[in-house]
Amino acid sequence: MKVDNSQFTRFEDNNNVWLSKKSDQEFSFTDYGVTPTVLDSEAEVGKAMLNELYSTAASKEGDINIALLGGRGAQELHRLLGELAKTGEQDKLLARLNVFTQDALAPMGMDNGFSFVRDFERILGDDFFKKIKSFTPMRTDTKDLESALIGYLNKLEGLGGLDIFFIGHGPEENQASHLAYIKPFSGAQPHHVAGLIPISSSILEHHISKFKAGGSVVNESDEKECRSAEYILTLGPAAILQAKKVVQSVVDADSAPAKIQTYANVLNTSLSSNKEEAIEQLNANPGLWIRLNPNTKSFVLPNLNL
Repeated sequence: MKVDNSQFTRFEDNNNVWLSKKSDQEFSFTDYGVTPTVLDSEAEVGKAMLNELYSTAASKEGDINIALLGGRGAQELHRLLGELAKTGEQDKLLARLNVFTQDALAPMGMDNGFSFVRDFERILGDDFFKKIKSFTPMRTDTKDLESALIGYLNKLEGLGGLDIFFIGHGPEENQASHLAYIKPFSGAQPHHVAGLIPISSSILEHHISKFKAGGSVVNESDEKECRSAEYILTLGPAAILQAKKVVQSVVDADSAPAKIQTYANVLNTSLSSNKEEAIEQLNANPGLWIRLNPNTKSFVLPNLNL
């Protein structure tokens, strides 16, 4: 299928490629801060995330568009959704879901065990994918990654954008952090809806170790292909800012203790009222983008030592 790229502008900054819609309007900065909700267990975080989905379902009619969070952050939510799919208890809700992934390593075969898609399938289960309205991953098995990403973005926009952006918090060097995979000093701007980020060996090591620890079924050839990935595909700041609700979960500070300080920095760093200075802050620490969505929930565990 031929993809119409004409509605997007392309911006490159130090090999980071960002896509934005030509019709995007100027963004007005308002720092809403972050108010974390500390829960007792990962299971409680999963229930809180599910309740946010129920709340959205009750407040609107028709389709519900969500971006799934990979890694540890949402595994309890995914287990709960998988259990519900087996019972039929929430079939009407599941039938309303248009599900999107938010980032991916590329190029890589879609069947690779280190793909987020395979991990979602493992935890959510076959019944979930049979019952939802649609599932749209970022394509990682094509030579033209940009066009494939634009096709993904066109579908998301055509459905009305994200009702819920389930998002995590990733630690970076110098006590910074990333959201989705918006990396520090990657040049992301508020109008950038998605990007292709050059990958580093440290990211690959973290990704591989995380998947192995999480129980993913992988093999030697999968790992070899994963290690040859060159890019991270990621939703950008515009997707976070335009989402009707952002639901963050941070549950793995025990195994990733750097998150204690990097989350605290997001919590305690106010954005400058000067737009240019704020852009510099966000570029140095993209975890701060979450402070700019007025409808954000942040569910965390006591191990963040707040």
